[in-house]
Amino acid sequence: MHEEQLYQAALAGNLETVSELLAAGADPNVVSEGEDEGLPLCGAAAWDHVAVVGALLAAGADVNGREPDGWQPLAWAAANGHADTARVLIEAGADVDTANDSGDTPLTLAARRGALGVVQVLLEAGADVSKYDGDGDTALDIAADWVGVHLESALLDQLQHDGPDDRQYVVTRQYAKDGTELVTVTALTPDGERTVEAQAQRGHAAIATLLEEAQGVETPVDQLVARALAHRDTDEDAETWWIVADTLGKRADEETYEALSRLCVSEDAREREFGVDAIAQFGVTPDGEKPYRERTLPLLQKMATAEGNPQVLRSVLAALGHQGDPRALPQVLDIIGRPGHTRTMTDAIALADVLPQDHAEGLALLIEMTEDPDEEVRDWATAGLANLDADTPGIREALAARLSDTDLHTVAEAAHGLATRKDERARAGIERVLAGSADDYARELADEARTMLEA
Repeated sequence: MHEEQLYQAALAGNLETVSELLAAGADPNVVSEGEDEGLPLCGAAAWDHVAVVGALLAAGADVNGREPDGWQPLAWAAANGHADTARVLIEAGADVDTANDSGDTPLTLAARRGALGVVQVLLEAGADVSKYDGDGDTALDIAADWVGVHLESALLDQLQHDGPDDRQYVVTRQYAKDGTELVTVTALTPDGERTVEAQAQRGHAAIATLLEEAQGVETPVDQLVARALAHRDTDEDAETWWIVADTLGKRADEETYEALSRLCVSEDAREREFGVDAIAQFGVTPDGEKPYRERTLPLLQKMATAEGNPQVLRSVLAALGHQGDPRALPQVLDIIGRPGHTRTMTDAIALADVLPQDHAEGLALLIEMTEDPDEEVRDWATAGLANLDADTPGIREALAARLSDTDLHTVAEAAHGLATRKDERARAGIERVLAGSADDYARELADEARTMLEA
């Protein structure tokens, strides 16, 4: 009886009840019997109840436990697009390549759903990209088949094929946690009662791109560009766009570079934008060398003068910053200073990246940005200022002013910059961050700052 209750509580994400049942002796490794059969860990994983997953694992739940049909917790997380749960399970020892009785692996399940975040977690964990599912398809085969498919129509066809003709259907769209669009088609009875639904995420193009790279498949540039352009406005933060741009940038070959250069002078603004974003860090080596900079910088400088589209110009600004070359400073200052320009964190990042140590105007502007009303602008400007090699009273005072900032991430950057300069005022910021921030990066900066002061 306890086991059935445990399974139902795990499905519902009821951490309090799960904890009580475990304390009362419920076995997390017993498959629940009754109308719903399953393992509690599988139920929690299927619904992304991360806290319940943690409690069950702590109580001895087998991270690789199999339900009667061979489904394991990681497979459920993958099939439903839950990257956070997948990561917790993998850290607890989940086998990333085990298939269920139908031959589906976590990677093929995630690829079918279009769950970009899960695929990224699985690839980081070393999932075997060459494994086949029960139909003889790899994850790449599956993702590639979905590229260009209209999800809403495909899901609707799936439900209509399996149900009566008198049902009505509702389509909803929202963002999944990984930034891809989640499409849900729900079937309704004639009186409006919800019956079944089908879901998929619009991550197949990004997944196909990642898997092609993992398998050494070099897809033609024009096909990759088409993927990026098609998804520019569907992902929350242009996830597919940036994955494709990064993939092309890693190629570092002349043919790809020339193709991206042509995009930069295209009549189509979206093509120019993508060309700039992809060429910005083209061919950068692991140790930071930029072999294409002497060709890319003049191209970007020319675009800074000629470009009239604000979005493309924003990409040009970011790309100029990526060059890390003081020769780009005039163009960066020009773009930032244009009438009607809306300041964003890109301004601060680009300016800091190309700012020479002795440029008074640029330094004054960066210091001004550390006081910007926008939190992100202040944060990045403070980080840029903190990481300059220069050490002047003006820089120190600007950093000290940020120790009282409402954003503890900014406080951490300021404290780190002061500690680098052996300024004892950093201690106040360090204490604020360590006492009040749960952000791992901010706390790491604060710890490093404290170490520098004590050295």
